[in-house]
Amino acid sequence: MSISNAILRGVSGAYILQSGYGKLGLPNEAAAGIQGLAATGIPAVADMDSDTFGKFVAYSELGIGGALLAPFIPSRLAGLGLGAFSTGLLAIYFRNPAMTQDDGIRPSQDGTGLSKDLFLAAIAGALVFAPAKKRKKAKNKSK
Repeated sequence: MSISNAILRGVSGAYILQSGYGKLGLPNEAAAGIQGLAATGIPAVADMDSDTFGKFVAYSELGIGGALLAPFIPSRLAGLGLGAFSTGLLAIYFRNPAMTQDDGIRPSQDGTGLSKDLFLAAIAGALVFAPAKKRKKAKNKSK
């Protein structure tokens, strides 16, 4: 793993892992609030039980954060997981009119926090589309 990939994976992985850890044992009311916001971007989550949704979010963030931090997970695979995660967050941002200004792109005061998840999507893209390392072939030492 290159230094640049380690930095991208380390920072985003630690952030997401901490976020997931903070959501463990989330009270039902708090989970329902997050679920209501999430349903604006991903309508299918509205059908879930709020307690189940809270656990799903917490464990998903723990899994994605852990995958980013685990050096034995290939960067492209970790990037795909991060990409799926950040796409969901950006769907909430772009599909909720309260998050953007009238142009539908620039963040409103309420949307500034979520709009920053664009950086996660950029990190995912860097991990997925980074040039593949060429492996050195082992030289046969035959006598």
